[in-house]
Amino acid sequence: MNPQFGNGVPLIFDDLGPRDGAPVILIHGHPFNRTMWAPQTAALTAAGYRVITPDLRGYGESPVVPGKALLADLADDLAALLARLGIEQVVVGGVSMGGQITMEVRLRHPGLVRAMVLSDTSPVPETQAGAKIRRETAERLIAEGMRPYAEEVIDKMLAPYNVTAMPGTAARVSAMMCATDPEGAAAALRGRAERPDYRPVLAGAVEPCLVLVGADDVYTPVAEAEALHALLPHSVLTVIEGAGHLPGLERPDAFNRALLDFLSGL
Repeated sequence: MNPQFGNGVPLIFDDLGPRDGAPVILIHGHPFNRTMWAPQTAALTAAGYRVITPDLRGYGESPVVPGKALLADLADDLAALLARLGIEQVVVGGVSMGGQITMEVRLRHPGLVRAMVLSDTSPVPETQAGAKIRRETAERLIAEGMRPYAEEVIDKMLAPYNVTAMPGTAARVSAMMCATDPEGAAAALRGRAERPDYRPVLAGAVEPCLVLVGADDVYTPVAEAEALHALLPHSVLTVIEGAGHLPGLERPDAFNRALLDFLSGL
């Protein structure tokens, strides 16, 4: 665990694996933290990769910046962090909101991106209705705390059958959500309400990209992953059976196989 200033924000992150290994940064989703990547970090470092997993501002152990955190702010935090680590090019990957931050990094800092890993995410801009829901949810989290929200969404974050069949994983995911500071989660929700359209920048991307999706993801269904794959000129698509929105936790072995196969071809 290292405190390191990102874009003026002292991010907490893990930097594991050999220093001379090919670097990979993995960006968690909402409302989680860097520990969600533990299965991937173990597999990648064992294969010789250097893996950086930050807590985004407002999440995990990184400080909360109340108000509004645009995806651009979160991407700039990570670019600044990588610059301070002396990393000039990196495989950037993320799940859900983390995937959208990956797209924002590609938009704002294209020279940093060696390849992309986009898991259970969408490049389309936020709708008016969606923006309203995000802003309302932000206020709800401030008023109620995280637990009611966590209880409401657990069977959407994980496939419902995995909530039952994988109680340990369900408890871990719930604990991550409940441990998140409501102010930090709310700031990111307000920022995502202003999410732009990433499709133009992705359509012109020359970097390799791995698109992953849980077969039973209700937030970003397989059809959306197929559309994302079709948009990206140099992409491969892997559908993870037996998983919902968080296949890296629900089916880590299958997720890791796809990830390692992709990275080995770079």
